[in-house]
Amino acid sequence: MEMQEKVIKIVSDATKVEAGNIKGETNFIDDLNLDSLDMVEMMMKMEEEFGVEIPEDKTEELKTINDVTNFLKSNSN
Repeated sequence: MEMQEKVIKIVSDATKVEAGNIKGETNFIDDLNLDSLDMVEMMMKMEEEFGVEIPEDKTEELKTINDVTNFLKSNSN
C-alpha cells in the first residue's frame, strides 16, 4: 500500500468519510470539518503508523492529504 493510501485510510477511519471520497487535495478543515482536537488525534495516529514525529507547530501547516504525505515522505527513514 502506498503511503498516501495509508494516510487516506487513517483519515477515513478517523472521520468516518469513505476513503473513495478523500483525495490528495482534500482539506482537513474545509472539506472534512475537523477541529484542532481532531487534527491532534489524527496526527498521533500518523505518528504511530509511520514512526515519524510531527511537531505541533507543523500540524498547523498540514492542511491537506498531500501536505501530510509529503511531510511523512521527507521525514521518514
